[in-house]
Amino acid sequence: MYDPVRMEIDEEIRDAIKEALRDMENRVDLLVFTSKDCGYCDEVLKIINTLIEESPSKDGTKLISAEVYRLEESPDIFKKYNVSRTPTLILLDGSIRYLGVPSGEELKGLVETIIRISQKDSGLERETIEKIKEIDKPVKIEVIVTPQCPYCPYAALISNMFAFAARETGKEDFVTYIVEAYENPDIADKYNVMTVPAIAINGILAFVGVPYEEEFIEKIIEVVVYRKKVEAERVGETEPI
Repeated sequence: MYDPVRMEIDEEIRDAIKEALRDMENRVDLLVFTSKDCGYCDEVLKIINTLIEESPSKDGTKLISAEVYRLEESPDIFKKYNVSRTPTLILLDGSIRYLGVPSGEELKGLVETIIRISQKDSGLERETIEKIKEIDKPVKIEVIVTPQCPYCPYAALISNMFAFAARETGKEDFVTYIVEAYENPDIADKYNVMTVPAIAINGILAFVGVPYEEEFIEKIIEVVVYRKKVEAERVGETEPI
């Protein structure tokens, strides 16, 4: 029976990964969270091992590394990183999170995310980065994706780069979750997602499709400011927008 989450990594895919990862400049560390009863942890481990094997080396060390944690053996690490689902893949110490397997088309977005982190270049416009710096409230972006979706990697990548840029400015409460819908149907159902990619910002469905960078940052600001205004009104305060 066909399972869209599982993918075969043949020599052609390996060669493409190896070619892309040649652009890496600095080491990127991954954290992988698994559990005994996880139905797809073998898939995410297969992908991560492939990335490590095909990554370039610097001074004799691979530029992609991974620490694998098993719930039954490391519950304290799960608690530290607030991980409740397996498999979960974490980059930037928690700023970028993949809930489910980044397989199929999603692998492209993950590879490009790793490359940009390695190059320390989000690719975002300076104006966007300045606006990210000014955000003073937590931001949680959820990108609902499926392995077959050709547009999902682009939605994941731009969301990841927003989180990366925020992290570079010292913001640790700006987090992107790339949510594989087949493995996490409850999250997709929460937003009544019928088409992917779908993007939610702080619990509000904001986009169906891939947003432009400018409209993405403006929507994030709108949601954060709106929530901030509502919270202020609840305690009898008002703040100008």
